Amino acid sequence: MSTSPNVTFNDGNQIPQLGYGVFQVEDDVAEKVVQQALAAGYRHIDTAKIYGNEEGVGRGIAASDVNEKDIFVTTKLWNDDQGYESTFEAFDRSAERLGLDKPVDLYLIHWAQPENKRYLDTWKAFIKLQKQGKVKSIGVSNFPEEQLREIVEETGVTPAIHQVELHPFFNQEDIRRVNAELGIATEAWSPLGQGGEVLQEKVITDIAEKHGVTAGQVVIAWHLALGNVVIPKSVTPERIVENFKSLDLKLTDAEIQSISGLSREDGRIGHDPSETM
Repeated sequence: MSTSPNVTFNDGNQIPQLGYGVFQVEDDVAEKVVQQALAAGYRHIDTAKIYGNEEGVGRGIAASDVNEKDIFVTTKLWNDDQGYESTFEAFDRSAERLGLDKPVDLYLIHWAQPENKRYLDTWKAFIKLQKQGKVKSIGVSNFPEEQLREIVEETGVTPAIHQVELHPFFNQEDIRRVNAELGIATEAWSPLGQGGEVLQEKVITDIAEKHGVTAGQVVIAWHLALGNVVIPKSVTPERIVENFKSLDLKLTDAEIQSISGLSREDGRIGHDPSETM
């Protein structure tokens, strides 16, 4: 069985580059698919308070044959819980739902929410959580460049990772460049796009045919080649295994460039992080 390579954070901790996401997975289903993902070889599970499945993820980990210490777990603080004191309360509830016998590996601010101006106090609370040993690494998700730079400049603590919408139609070259400049790892959510459009793109299907693999495997291999941490989601057992086998696919430089060239200005499918939800 293949194993995912690790990406090393600026705090010295490591995250498996290929993980398993559970966005829009119901709690009882999450318990089952997390076990399937771990059996397939994944050692990195990504959830969030707003997904409503932290308990299911925790049960799936507990029921797995894989030692909990070998599983990297990410969860996220939701927008309504931002603020200094409220962050500690929200984290404790997430940790209780996960039910882990270890610190949470990674805690993320889910959205910057710029107009609410609570992200800085929230980040200060994250720093304290890490110092208390409740969280191993801290990071952000969906932060515009301005707010990303602000939290670093104001606290002197740089996020370990920045999770953003990132797929071939929206490759986030600018924010990836900023992340690299600051020493922040980049993580892709919605890595395969949405609605199947990315997977039907001729550039990608031609590469898939050439290698005898699926379009999804090509896109995941592209993310891995760029150095992105990537968390594809599927509740289909065969697809869970198939996605993990993307680790075995090596694309040429020309193939990587051709996929990167698919990015477009109107490629965003999610919310704009510069706007408060």
